[in-house]
Amino acid sequence: MPEHPFDRHGANTGNPRINALIHQLVHELGARENADLVEELISSAVKVYKDNLDRGDMKIINTAVKELRYSLHVFEPYRSIRKVTVFGSARTPRTDPNYRIALKFSRAIVRKGWMVITGAASGIMEAGNVGAGRKGSFGMNIRLPFEQDANPVMLKDPKLVTFKYFFTRKLMFLRESHATILCPGGFGTHDEGFETLTLVQTGKTEPRPIVCLDAPGDTYWGDFRKFLEKQLAKKGMIHPGDIDLMYFTQDADKAVEHIVNFYRMYHSMRYIRDLLVLRIEKPLTDAQIELLNQRFSHIVKKGKISQSLKPFEEEKNVPHTFHLTRLAFYFKKDCSTHLRQMIDAINSFAGN
Repeated sequence: MPEHPFDRHGANTGNPRINALIHQLVHELGARENADLVEELISSAVKVYKDNLDRGDMKIINTAVKELRYSLHVFEPYRSIRKVTVFGSARTPRTDPNYRIALKFSRAIVRKGWMVITGAASGIMEAGNVGAGRKGSFGMNIRLPFEQDANPVMLKDPKLVTFKYFFTRKLMFLRESHATILCPGGFGTHDEGFETLTLVQTGKTEPRPIVCLDAPGDTYWGDFRKFLEKQLAKKGMIHPGDIDLMYFTQDADKAVEHIVNFYRMYHSMRYIRDLLVLRIEKPLTDAQIELLNQRFSHIVKKGKISQSLKPFEEEKNVPHTFHLTRLAFYFKKDCSTHLRQMIDAINSFAGN
């Protein structure tokens, strides 16, 4: 298979003198762990200049990098706190039952020690921020010619980030959250919902709780589920089990319970080359590990699921996870729905 250009590592502009200058510049800033990546970033900028791209193309790259850098900077001090993203219509009035259930959910999840991320506008987004309060809220606004001013909770808050591009904003919604709440909304809500589902389904992001929440008596998400079952699952466009990636409820407390329970035992995951490592809160018994190997052998490419009480060498950059137990195995990457089922099984061991 030919090498993909993005797989080439190292700061190589094609000019040895410029490469040396980049290396010197970075190391004059101080020897740090990620100096190699900084050299690559500068090298990529030089290549953009050498490619003689249209000024509009260069503005896209420049703005995207600046937006990502700043938003990552804003979130960095809060990385140890779980966060849920709340999506829904900006046009939902405060008197609407869906506004009230979003507000109730946000109040309840913050009491569990979580924070809430919204698009920072009015409607459902405002309900999410009002429920979480200023201290418990993040806002990720988007510059639009209409209806997207920051709500009163997030206005002038240092945790408010305003984006020009939807794609950088969408990346940060997923990058910085651990769960997704979908309340009734328009194209934007479904855009975010399907993006999240697609990335979880294909294994491009970690498994997470995805909750479809609407007010009692509303048929919004019930009708949506019927559409998925009739038009997607029944026609073989998705696997019927993929619908189980979502949790449907009209109870804010049950939505909170579903999210919190997902992290009862499961903490996070990462790949070390082809090895999938699941971090969990406490060790499993030999019998529990054997049960996982029996029930989920179909998602193991080779070998078996094994347990380690120590972090891998490659995890030295995440010291806040050193106390966690690891489950490691070679995962069949087309089985993301079944991986979610395995996490549910691990969480069921929490009380044992």
